[in-house]
Amino acid sequence: MNSIERFERCMNHQDPDRPPLDLGATSLTGMRPACQRRLADTLGFAGVPQVSNNGVDERILTWAGTDFRSVGAIVDLPSSSKRRISDACYVDGWGIRREKLDGEWQITHSPLKGASRKELKTFDWPEPRIDETFLRKWERDAKALQQANRHVVVGEHPVYGILELGCWMCGYDDFLLKFAVDPDFIRTFFEQVLSIQLAIIEIYYGVLGPYLHLTTSGDDFGTQMGPFMSPEMFDQLIAPFFAARISRTKQIAKCYYWHHSCGSIGKLLSQIIACGVDILNPVQTSAAGMSPEKLKAAHGDSLVFWGAVDVQQLLPHATPETVRREVRSLIDVLGKDGGYVVAPAHEMQVDIPPENIIALVQAVHNLSS
Repeated sequence: MNSIERFERCMNHQDPDRPPLDLGATSLTGMRPACQRRLADTLGFAGVPQVSNNGVDERILTWAGTDFRSVGAIVDLPSSSKRRISDACYVDGWGIRREKLDGEWQITHSPLKGASRKELKTFDWPEPRIDETFLRKWERDAKALQQANRHVVVGEHPVYGILELGCWMCGYDDFLLKFAVDPDFIRTFFEQVLSIQLAIIEIYYGVLGPYLHLTTSGDDFGTQMGPFMSPEMFDQLIAPFFAARISRTKQIAKCYYWHHSCGSIGKLLSQIIACGVDILNPVQTSAAGMSPEKLKAAHGDSLVFWGAVDVQQLLPHATPETVRREVRSLIDVLGKDGGYVVAPAHEMQVDIPPENIIALVQAVHNLSS
């Protein structure tokens, strides 16, 4: 069974020969450079890495038997707000300033913090346009992957999610408070962002759509303990805009829709599915109410689970044998009658020993042992 056949059986909730495996194929299941180097050294890879679309060494993807390859990226939207301040500080097209602190990019200025609805109307929003050079390169990459017919082709999401953008542009405290005290501000903000999303979607998927098996999206709706908002608030303020984006994407690209939300979102899953999501990532089983058994029982008929291999405790701290055992347990539960793609539950960091990554891969390929 090849990767494409394996994935289709998974999506149809039928047992494949083994669960599809994603080790490093997308921007949200990738691997930090230092983690890659340690794994490559352990595997005996020498020479210059063969970098894939999302920065993971192609030799690692091939070794793991990763069934997926990605194309595209978040679009760098043009805007008069955008500027480079220094090598460690820049302002993006949304007016968000980021600085490199302790080796990580952190938001240090939110341009709409404390803004009114009137100020939303006059804000310098980015222009919904894609650089033709990038677009044509992504098209060539996608076409080559489709013609090779070896891997499932994943379109990286081209735009940020509405909730995460609101939290970044207004500050988490300010934006989440407005859900309760100024819902009209939230609607006005989401309407503006959706208009940009839809314009980008038309261009991006109009070119890449014919080559894709699925596309990703990202917008975190949960904390470790529960959703950021009640199910009622989600229905009123997020679902209409989220569903509109998904609907238009599917109309153009005619592919499966994969959504990434960290945290405890079990209480929102019925609404998320109703919005059109086919695949849930990263399946953060360490969060409240997110046990594999509970998720599979409640939503296993209507949702495919992608991820679930814990990167907070299991992969960094367990023994290889424990990793193999836990991955097989996830396959037994989430993969019963198909419907599960094995993957780390987020980007793998330098604290994960190479031996545990090897154990994860072994658990998938040696199911009968």
